[in-house]
Amino acid sequence: MTDERIEGVLSGLKGRHPGQEEFMQAVEEVLVSLKPLFEKQRDEDYLGAFNVIAEPERVIKFRVQYPTFGENGAELHTTTGYRVQFNSALGPYKGGLRFHPSVSESIIKFLGFEQIFKNALTNLPIGGGKGGCVFDPKGKSDSEVRMLCENFMKGLYRHIGPDLDVPAGDIGVGGREIGYMYGEYVRLRGQPDMGVLTGKSTDFGGSKLRPEATGYGLVYITLEALKKYTHYRYLAEDRRAGISENCFNGLKVLISGSGNVAQFAAEKVMELGGHVCSFSDSTGTISSEEGFSPDQLKELFHLKNVQRGRLSEMAVTNDLIYHAGKSVWDLGLNCDVALPCATQNEIKLDGAKNLAAGGCWCVAEGANMPTTNEAVDFLKTKVDIYIPAKAANAGGVATSALEMAQNSARLFWTSEEVDEKLKGIMNNIFATAYKTAQEFDRPWDLQFGANAAGFLKVYKAYKAMGYLKF
Repeated sequence: MTDERIEGVLSGLKGRHPGQEEFMQAVEEVLVSLKPLFEKQRDEDYLGAFNVIAEPERVIKFRVQYPTFGENGAELHTTTGYRVQFNSALGPYKGGLRFHPSVSESIIKFLGFEQIFKNALTNLPIGGGKGGCVFDPKGKSDSEVRMLCENFMKGLYRHIGPDLDVPAGDIGVGGREIGYMYGEYVRLRGQPDMGVLTGKSTDFGGSKLRPEATGYGLVYITLEALKKYTHYRYLAEDRRAGISENCFNGLKVLISGSGNVAQFAAEKVMELGGHVCSFSDSTGTISSEEGFSPDQLKELFHLKNVQRGRLSEMAVTNDLIYHAGKSVWDLGLNCDVALPCATQNEIKLDGAKNLAAGGCWCVAEGANMPTTNEAVDFLKTKVDIYIPAKAANAGGVATSALEMAQNSARLFWTSEEVDEKLKGIMNNIFATAYKTAQEFDRPWDLQFGANAAGFLKVYKAYKAMGYLKF
């Protein structure tokens, strides 16, 4: 009976959102994983509530026009801007803006849906939302990016506010873009309002460690899982030194992507004694058998953040190999830990098989839904620790919420204060997911634990507000 009802809910959602594959993938991943909860629902109609929660409260679409300048003069482009205000049960809509060629209504909905449960796991008073438009900042001049940001904000500003909806950055949207959008918001409103966007520069209301937060948080929650799980048996005797003090010490770590999340995850892993052996971008992968050196990481930071270049431009040394057109997960590299930090669906079944064959026993997701459902099912039978994105990459939105708190209180916390709060939040997310999995006799099923804990928090809020009553 439960299977039939799950299929009925999924079929109804597909009918209401036809052709939206990424959104349905995200919905199906959560829905199917929650079957043990639905089977124990007794007097609670969890499945009926899921059907309500999976429907966005509001989908906003607006026209965005922007110019580009080439050899033949100026050209005017038109695209669609999106803001999906998905769920406000726990607080103002909260989630990033993505500027990327792959943006579609389906992708924005999947990101907003994931954001509901991710934000719930932080235990902070924030709901779920997401937005963006089709645009590729790569290769664009600073003026072209600024004009896109300003025109995007012209369509968005009526729908956001510090107590309604607080966007932040995502792929293609960093501190520069947030600054341009905030400046346009102030011009349109005629007054400053620091709390309307997060990810701002610390020069005007931003939080310390916001750029680092997703990557650092990813490593913190993985570290907490490693502490809980006895993994010494995987390591040769000569690699066990210092493990009791630091579980990352000596581990080989594969990282995909080369943006903020990948960069700062790598920085923290290396600080903890791990060996980061890969990065990637849309042109290919760069790898090192023994791990990147601090100087090589510094070079990558400069290439990506200052020059805005491609990994193919990095100098190739004897222990640094460039694999043109290849994903990290295509290469069959050996590792202990995998941290996918690039984009959705980057690890498919073949990539998951490569990870298992290469000795990987821990996967923690830094990107949003970086693993296909098929690959997740396979990995859960092969690796000992799998931490889904909802839990593993929540550090960014958690620190955005801390930025909101600082803006509201007119306070400015030090890096040490923010870092301490971030560690506490990530440790609590792991503890919540772990405990929930244990309560349902599913030890170390952190996918179920994270999904169930996030869902139950939203469910209880909806129930208390009368949203689920006839």
